[in-house]
Amino acid sequence: MRGALMTGDVTPHAVSRLRSARLARSVKPFMARGGPRGERCAGCRLRPSHCLCGLRPMQPTRAGVCLLMADVEPLKPSNTGWLVADVVQDTFAFGWARTEVDPALLALLADPQWQPYVVFPGEYAAAERVVQAVLPAADSGRRPLFVLLDATWPEARKMFRKSPYLDRFPVLSLLAEQVSRYRLRRSTRSDHFCTAEVAALCLDLGGDTRAAQTLEAYFDVFTHHYLQAKHQLPPDLQNAAHQALHALNGAAAPP
Repeated sequence: MRGALMTGDVTPHAVSRLRSARLARSVKPFMARGGPRGERCAGCRLRPSHCLCGLRPMQPTRAGVCLLMADVEPLKPSNTGWLVADVVQDTFAFGWARTEVDPALLALLADPQWQPYVVFPGEYAAAERVVQAVLPAADSGRRPLFVLLDATWPEARKMFRKSPYLDRFPVLSLLAEQVSRYRLRRSTRSDHFCTAEVAALCLDLGGDTRAAQTLEAYFDVFTHHYLQAKHQLPPDLQNAAHQALHALNGAAAPP
């Protein structure tokens, strides 16, 4: 089943709602790079001239994604967990805190329809917890739920260590050989993937191949729009990333 490209109004998804809740708690306004006059679209966080809302793809998936987000991640325009929520309908997002846990998160993890997998490098977990494959539906009877720690690498390691409610779940250790294409924030290691890249790898591993490919293409389109806006250049709506996204979603690229 192919997805569709959205047009018109975009319904707020889990990350958008978490962002609104986080802003409501802020003592002072969060100011993204670009200064106080940096107007951004509420639907995609880009400048209105580079808006992505009309390109947002929807894909049905067997898997779900649970984003545990460090405090300011929902506020960052460069955050790619937002892209995951754009593509994967069953995306859940929760703010992480060391001293308290959202009851809705615990309820989700306990829901019998889901088999949670904590996605993290296996070297940081006990060997008996580490897996490198997802159980087929016929064997588990449950849908995979990929739990992603959406944070900087130091923050993610802290979250992994200090979230005891995750200790009973298998740790899915990805063996990706590709080099990260993430160019929006600098990383000292090329094998550190951004959240959208990790989610795409998980979806592919879980059998949601078209959704994985769509997320990869959408990530490339987002990166292009973001960087073009940063350099005050118009987006190229006919480039390879746009063509790939439209081909996956059964639509022609815009003129």
